[in-house]
Amino acid sequence: MPGFQRVGEEEAFRGWLFTVGRVEVRDPDGRSFERFIVHHPGAVTVVPVHEDRSVTLVRQYRASIDRVVLEAPAGTCDVPGEPPVVTARRELAEEAGLEAADMELLMGTFNTPGISDQYTRIFLATGLTPCPTGRDGIEEGYMTIETIALDDVAALVADGTLVDETTVLGLMLARDRLGRG
Repeated sequence: MPGFQRVGEEEAFRGWLFTVGRVEVRDPDGRSFERFIVHHPGAVTVVPVHEDRSVTLVRQYRASIDRVVLEAPAGTCDVPGEPPVVTARRELAEEAGLEAADMELLMGTFNTPGISDQYTRIFLATGLTPCPTGRDGIEEGYMTIETIALDDVAALVADGTLVDETTVLGLMLARDRLGRG
């Protein structure tokens, strides 16, 4: 919105994956206020759709919400200079044990712009073939692979099975892109 101006920022916290900045902003009337912003390197989400319209998802523990979540393979853009499509291919292989002949960018989205600058690119992966996995991290060691029918997405959202926002968005976009079954 015109008239808002970022005056300055200082780092309030540095973690292994993100930083938190204390930002001073001036509103259109000249009043200063403060916000905290989580700076994130970005992420990818991959929706791997097989020829039979089944989708490979992973189920893994998420400490931030203390529950196990069924979600699309995804990961942080944590390799400097790596193009997002390469990150997407790497995460698909590492988590789901799949390679894709075709990888199409469906969209990019700001996950929680009220508090973070994280930008996630959502890819549709097709032409899938198995490959070795390369899971990294404690949670991924306990990850399981599951499949759902692309045409069941609306019901799985409605009954609370699917709760991860980029997974839901990616599945709905993939279903629309590939046509309803």
